[in-house]
Amino acid sequence: MRFAASGWLFGALFALVVAALFVAGAVGHGRALARFGELALVSRLRTWDPSSRRAVKGVLVVAAVALAFVALARPQVRRGQRLVPATNLDVVLVVDFSKSMYARDVAPSRVGRAKAEVARLVKELAGARFGAVAFAGEPIGFPLTSDGAAIAQFLRQTEPNEMPVGGTAIARALERAREILARDPRSKDHRRVILLITDGEDLEGDPVAVAESIAKEGTTVDVVQIGGRTPERIPEVGADGQILGYRLDERGQPLTTQLTADGEAQLARTAQAGGGRIVRSERGKTGIEEMTRHLRAMMTEELSERVETVYDDEYRAPLALVLLLLIVDTLLGDAPRRRREEAPREA
Repeated sequence: MRFAASGWLFGALFALVVAALFVAGAVGHGRALARFGELALVSRLRTWDPSSRRAVKGVLVVAAVALAFVALARPQVRRGQRLVPATNLDVVLVVDFSKSMYARDVAPSRVGRAKAEVARLVKELAGARFGAVAFAGEPIGFPLTSDGAAIAQFLRQTEPNEMPVGGTAIARALERAREILARDPRSKDHRRVILLITDGEDLEGDPVAVAESIAKEGTTVDVVQIGGRTPERIPEVGADGQILGYRLDERGQPLTTQLTADGEAQLARTAQAGGGRIVRSERGKTGIEEMTRHLRAMMTEELSERVETVYDDEYRAPLALVLLLLIVDTLLGDAPRRRREEAPREA
């Protein structure tokens, strides 16, 4: 046996307080009789000594109070075991397609490596459902599907040069990911994860506030930070994918991309507010492969089929005893009932 709300068991100590009150009442009653007169003489004035019955009634009330708190503690008995089916996993991949993702600090480029590793992630997480959001200044979404190959193809065919608006609107991208999950009726019963892959910071919206709001709905926001504070030149890529040179600013100086200290802090706070984790690229790796291992382990350990023990609540038995004891206390008087004397018959 176990108790689902064992804290209430401490309330059973209140029964000792009730018992102490009864004892104090009995002592007070005895002292009152002693003040009234000599006990031997006073006892002759009474037709019945109720002390024994009052003691029994007191025991009944004390036991009823103790059992009431036992019932509140929700005693449970083991009924058996049951098989808990595996929980499905829904992952929305939010991938940055700003032009800075053409940087080549990871081979062949940030965006090329991200596409390849996302495709591997989708393949290794067999059984999960995926949605996708490609974003720069504006997000483009792909709804949840069990066809992981379709998600990989959607991201593979997307290029930073094709994004209609430049920039890095992380907050709007997270909002679009939230909409994708909300529009799917089955998603509310699944474990939900939004995986943000980006190399920049949002200078327009508030991704931290959006991630916090998403986490309150039961969805986790994980972050993969590609790139760091080291300046990287941004290639000029043609329609055929070939490098035409490097992008220049208005003064003819090379454009570089680097994540500021504030940008790193923003991404870290976004993951923290979203109840997730952040992985940073290092040593030529994007960090997506580490997130893949994390999600695969979660599917294997947390979301896999398992056996759990089933317990039944048994609070009805102590409650029934409480009612029985209170009924007996009510029916048990301080003195036995007197029989009615028969009226004398007239001659």
